[in-house]
Amino acid sequence: MSVIFISAIFLSFFIVMLLLTKKQKALTDTILSLFIASIGLQLLGYYLKQAGYWEKYPHLIGITAPIFLFLGPLLYLYCLYSLRSDRSLRRIDYLHFAPGVSAYAYMFNFFFFYTVEQKKLVDSGQIEDFKLFSIVLLIAILTSGLVYSVAAYRLTIRQKQKLKENFSFTEGINLKWLRYCILSIGSVFITAAIVIFLRDSLGIHFSFNVEYIFYMLIITFIFFVGYFGIKQENLFINPPQNSKSKTRDNPNVPKYKNSGMKNEAARQFYSKLLKVMVEEKPYLEPKLTLAELAKELNVSTNSLSQIINQEAGVNFYDFVNKYRVEDFINQAKKNKNFSLLALAFDSGFNSKSSFNQIFKKHTGQTPSEFLAKQVQ
Repeated sequence: MSVIFISAIFLSFFIVMLLLTKKQKALTDTILSLFIASIGLQLLGYYLKQAGYWEKYPHLIGITAPIFLFLGPLLYLYCLYSLRSDRSLRRIDYLHFAPGVSAYAYMFNFFFFYTVEQKKLVDSGQIEDFKLFSIVLLIAILTSGLVYSVAAYRLTIRQKQKLKENFSFTEGINLKWLRYCILSIGSVFITAAIVIFLRDSLGIHFSFNVEYIFYMLIITFIFFVGYFGIKQENLFINPPQNSKSKTRDNPNVPKYKNSGMKNEAARQFYSKLLKVMVEEKPYLEPKLTLAELAKELNVSTNSLSQIINQEAGVNFYDFVNKYRVEDFINQAKKNKNFSLLALAFDSGFNSKSSFNQIFKKHTGQTPSEFLAKQVQ
């Protein structure tokens, strides 16, 4: 068991090092590093307690107790800013850390003014100074973990549609990664709540140390992050630089009031957009984004999004992929000796699964079914 704990603690801080040493750190890298560091410190504190270091060094007692209050907020903020482009936290975001900071503030007297003997007595339950606080802290930790897990998961669901307003692809966008993280951490707090309810409310006694259950879940999560982080695009390494991918709204481009155009101007610009799509075929770029197309058209992203929604009646994702489907059909009719997947990639699709899904959505048939009917 010690080997597992030590391995997880080492991996935690190794992941933190990888995140903090990225040359072009995003805000999400910093948030994730704090999240993983908090878990690593919690695991380290529990390992030291089980190894008897609290008895040898009583000043370590309780030092990691409130850390769990930071996990929920950090997880939520990581999800939030994975779907935003901000470079720093907003002032209101710091309020999420108030419970954890308050808990440490309440324990200030315990940390700095209690004697070694008093700390040992508090830890053994012989002094009830912190008995009520311990109960409140436990409830706060469970509530925080569960509430923030639900809030973070709901955030990813709401953002799914927003992603399609800005991207013509979904591969490599880390919604699944976020959901796996949320479900993993949520399971830790759910398990803890169930175990504590069975033990303290129903009086069920376990023949083993129940704390190992949720600490092993946390350890599993750390190994999951280490494994999935290697596979997850851009998590531990800097993404390849693409000048197009850095585009933002040009400050010299006219901004329309309330991010909109007058109807006549919108129709005229929509005609220009259709001409560009046909003649220049920007949809052939597999990772085309709203920002890239807006820059090419010399218009703000908000205005372009509003024009597509208003004039075409669809989001950016469906608008671009409709052209890819049409391009594939045209190529397939002319190049019958090529494989369907090769033609799909030439038309701007990123993967076989997305191609099949999008093609069926736009035509109501699979690519093979559609082309078979064309031959008849």
